[in-house]
Amino acid sequence: MKHLNLWESRAGDVLVLSFDASFTSTAAIEDELEGFFEILETHAGEWMPEVVEGKHGRRYSRAAVWQSLKEARGARTATIGFYRVQRPALDMTIRLRFSTSPPELSVSICIDSLSSFGESARCVRLVEMMRAWALRYPASYAMAHSMADDQLSGAPQYGRDDETTLRDGFDQFYEVSWLNIFGPKLVETVGRERVLSTPAHRVEELPNGSVLLVLRPTAADFASDEARMAQARAHVHLRPDLDFDTVLRTLHERSAALAPVEPRFHPDLAALLSRMVDRVAISERQRKIAELNAFQPPEPEEWLPAALPSEVASPAQVHSGYVDLTEGLVAALHPQVPSIFDATPESLTDLDFYFWRENFPERYKRDLIDSHTAPALGAYLGGILVKRLGGTWISRQNPEESQVRVGQRVWLPFLRARRYMESRQSLLTHSLTQFFREAERHRS
Repeated sequence: MKHLNLWESRAGDVLVLSFDASFTSTAAIEDELEGFFEILETHAGEWMPEVVEGKHGRRYSRAAVWQSLKEARGARTATIGFYRVQRPALDMTIRLRFSTSPPELSVSICIDSLSSFGESARCVRLVEMMRAWALRYPASYAMAHSMADDQLSGAPQYGRDDETTLRDGFDQFYEVSWLNIFGPKLVETVGRERVLSTPAHRVEELPNGSVLLVLRPTAADFASDEARMAQARAHVHLRPDLDFDTVLRTLHERSAALAPVEPRFHPDLAALLSRMVDRVAISERQRKIAELNAFQPPEPEEWLPAALPSEVASPAQVHSGYVDLTEGLVAALHPQVPSIFDATPESLTDLDFYFWRENFPERYKRDLIDSHTAPALGAYLGGILVKRLGGTWISRQNPEESQVRVGQRVWLPFLRARRYMESRQSLLTHSLTQFFREAERHRS
């Protein structure tokens, strides 16, 4: 069943929530988790899941959840996902671990977008949902916060190796998020009285010994000066070994790293560079935008003011070879780049992005690139100049001297393709897209 993919072209920050708890192994799994989904349905509101997916996707219902869990259950674990078909997009995962004693329930939720949690009522519903879950399922640790800021904090490793992280989990107060539930064991590491006296918007001791702590009324303004001050005070209160000024300075540095940067990309490459930004971690996007704003590719040099004469005996035969090269490229790449069939400027941008994403020049064998990929790209690129700009082939014995006349210039697509495929960086400095746009500007 189709659903929105939260991770495709998300423009802003998202709210991330994790909940780690245990459940009883004596009851049937449906009876044990009935309360979990009842709480979810009561409080989720606008981001309520619409699709549940085990081995197959189904429209959300309790019966669909039980069927998906049955499909996904293995000897040790069961994992199912939850999504939406309408905005806001959602990516929610529930993982059950049966091999531990007691069994463990791990929930991960990402909701688009964080800015919607600037509304107090929506934040209250989320807090009450987490509180109700923690009352029903003993939690070792739970949190909700900005995903971007969570990434900058170093979570979940916090400087530890993966083995230590998996073994120990959140075993000390590495960080204080907007919403926190500290399990009894974690609370006792610094003392219950200290935890309950933490300066925060809401601090509540739950009947099972956990402590619910909410820093501020809303989540979206986590990077404001007031929010950072509250976060630093709470963290240093729970970790007296930390220096307040150092903690606050680090938080302000994180806020600065997340401050929005307006994209001002080179106009020929704006579509390509925007897609590159979407590929980096959300915490790194503003830095990446600033980096790409400063990127100015050199003007294409693969052109001549006057044509070299064709010296081939049969231009038609040579052109037929170009067609064969193009057809081979299309056959090889159309599953990854469907628009390659269209032979448009947008197809070139899709190819630029594909080769960059795959780091093609540095992952694949150089002899394969030089003997097959680059020549095929040259033929394809030249073909687009002919098809879209009314160009004319002028063939030469040396393919890198073969030209396409567009306007008053002749362009060297094979030479461009070879330079393009030299490295990952050259995919940007010698992009197919920019080459086409430059030829387009000189068409008349």
